[in-house]
This record gives sequence, structure tokens and C-alpha cells, in this order.
Amino acid sequence: MSTYLLVHGAWHSGQCWERVVPLLASAGQRVLAPSLTGYGDKAHLLGPDVGLDTHVGDIAGLVTAEDLTDVILVGHSYAGLVISSVADQVPDRIAHLVYLDAMVPEDGESAVDVQPMTQALIDRAAGSGAGWRIPPLPELPPPMGLFGVTDPADAAWLRTLLSDQPVRCLQQPVRLDNPAANAIPRTHIHCVAGVPEGITRRPVPPIQPNGSPAQVWELETGHDCMITMPDELSGLLLKLG
Repeated sequence: MSTYLLVHGAWHSGQCWERVVPLLASAGQRVLAPSLTGYGDKAHLLGPDVGLDTHVGDIAGLVTAEDLTDVILVGHSYAGLVISSVADQVPDRIAHLVYLDAMVPEDGESAVDVQPMTQALIDRAAGSGAGWRIPPLPELPPPMGLFGVTDPADAAWLRTLLSDQPVRCLQQPVRLDNPAANAIPRTHIHCVAGVPEGITRRPVPPIQPNGSPAQVWELETGHDCMITMPDELSGLLLKLG
């Protein structure tokens, strides 16, 4: 049995994985899909001091508190920064890193460095009332939809899960200076349909930090593949267990 730890991206909550969790669990795997501070059951904790380090602490703290080992750590979107930092802190507990349509940072980079369009969101927040919070992205015409979700019922449900994103999450840099983390194998899963204008994806280097060939899979769907293609996503994840 493997332990899958699923980390949601910006604006979302752990509830976004509810179609994937039972599929992994029915295959005999242990699955955890917590909400980060400021989202879901922790939405009341949203505030200007919530940042990337807060969310790294959420996940690293869960790993150590639950004494998790051999973790397949999955980070969606913004959470690519989170899982990179968690692996840097507790590399001996992580068996595999999965970057699910995710930001993949280098040491010292923030979300703005990895995905420059986020600076426009920060600037827009600065011109609004609060300044420290960024509302969820608007729904766009198909094939973009709401984070790639185009089914009206699914989009309506997803909208109920979304919270504002603190600016601090996108500005704090990662610190990746533990060479032991380089030994952890990585898989990249790219959602290749309906990519909004302005979103850029860095090429995946052909060789992983551990020296093995890169592993890149694609799903023909929008960004929130855990909602639009839970079966296909679960099938890929189970290959790693």
C-alpha cells in the first residue's frame, strides 16, 4: 500500500480531489487530501500573513505528525512549489513527486518567477480594496471554462470550493538546498487542452535531478483534471504506487 498525499492548487480546497480519492482508495491505497490554510475547512484562517511557507508547513507538518513514509506527493498547479519545498524538508519520507500541471521552481524562485502572469494578478489586487488577496480567476468561454472545467454543473460545484488566494503565497521564494531531495523520482502530468492565453509551461529537462530520464505524461483535458478526468488521472497515479 502506498500513501498518496494530494495537494490542491491556488484558490481550491482539498475537496477538489473528491472524485480521485475513492478511486485510489478502492485500489488499496491510503489517500490524504487536506485543505491548505485559508481554504475549505480552514477558510476562516485566510489572512494576509498566509504564504507559501504556511502551506509548506501544513504539508510537512502532516507528513511528520502522521509519521508518513514512502509518500507519493502530488502537487497541482501552485502546489508544485509546495511539494518541492516539502521534499526539501523531509526527503527521506517522499517516494515520488508528481507535478500535476504544476509550477516547477528552482531554488530561490517564487510563483511569479515560474509563472510571470501571476504578477498581473498581484498588481490587480494591489489596486483593489484589500490588496493582499486575489479572487479566483473568472470563468472563460469553452474550452477554457473555470480552471478548465466546462460542464455547467461541475463548474457550479467547483465555484463553491474556491477562496481568495493571499498574495504572499505567490511572492515567497522556495528554498531548495537539500541535495537529498534530488534523489526523489519525479513525474510530470500536463493538461494540454484549453490552455488559457498567457500561461507558459517550462520545458521539462530530459534528465531528472536523480539522473534518470524524465517522465512526462499528458491528459487531453483542462487544468482541473481531477474534476474532468478523475479516472484517467487515477490510472496514471496508480502506476507510481
